[in-house]
Amino acid sequence: MSKRSKQHSPQEEAAHAEIDLDRPELPKSIEKSALGSGGYPYQEKLKRKRYERELLALQIELLKLQAHIKSAGERLVVVFEGRDSAGKGGCILRFSQHLNPRHMHIVALPKPNTRERGEWYFQRYVRHLPTRGDIALFDRSWYNRAGVERVMGFCTEEEAAVFLREAPEFESMLVRDGIRLFKIFLDIGREMQLKRFHSRRHDPLKRWKLSDIDLKAIGKWDAFTRAQGEMFRFTHTPTSPWVVVLANDQRRARLESIRLVLTAIDYEGKETKVVGEIDHKIVGSGPQFFHGSEGAS
Repeated sequence: MSKRSKQHSPQEEAAHAEIDLDRPELPKSIEKSALGSGGYPYQEKLKRKRYERELLALQIELLKLQAHIKSAGERLVVVFEGRDSAGKGGCILRFSQHLNPRHMHIVALPKPNTRERGEWYFQRYVRHLPTRGDIALFDRSWYNRAGVERVMGFCTEEEAAVFLREAPEFESMLVRDGIRLFKIFLDIGREMQLKRFHSRRHDPLKRWKLSDIDLKAIGKWDAFTRAQGEMFRFTHTPTSPWVVVLANDQRRARLESIRLVLTAIDYEGKETKVVGEIDHKIVGSGPQFFHGSEGAS
């Protein structure tokens, strides 16, 4: 099992669960270890000037990609999943920031209503798939069932097992129908998550991001890790593979999420040097990124 997949001892888990987010000061031990937590390979965050320069260049390439998708009548779906506070919303914001909103939409669904709970599980998500020429970015997705629903007891183990069997079949149908499907999982270390939760608690502009579910999940880190490993084991397939982006540094994660999509699709006017190469220190698939889950490759 890799350093990233090391589970916390019961004592460590209990200590983390008892951290008082209402205290104005975060414990120094967490503050100091946050960036390197979970085996993150960089000791410093990406410099702002470099980040802004690369981001602008990649966003220009995204506009070229969108023009290609529209003219070719293609459909693009990018699923953003990940740990709570991993930065899914920030990645989606930078991805979509300069795209034409008439041919791009973000899907961030609330909890299902009474009618939706009585439907086929995937049905509420199918409604939001893009038409030809459009892009859909999912801020969480049907994979809620494999993660938060399962860990927090919002579905039964039988329902979770059925989902894990059916998700690859559902995604194969999408891909066979011509949808370009990307599944990105943003992962962060335990201490970085606590640092971001603490920041959200004390920043009035971010406080809405910290939900009751987030607070209840603080002590369930290892349960989410186990559910995550099961999800990768059953749903990482040649047809619809997962790609993990280590996201302790949000700037690097945003750039790599965009770069991941750009490198995979050919489009008119593509500048390969501008797109650059994927940073395989923080982007990849397989046991070293899937927390040692068996069967994923």
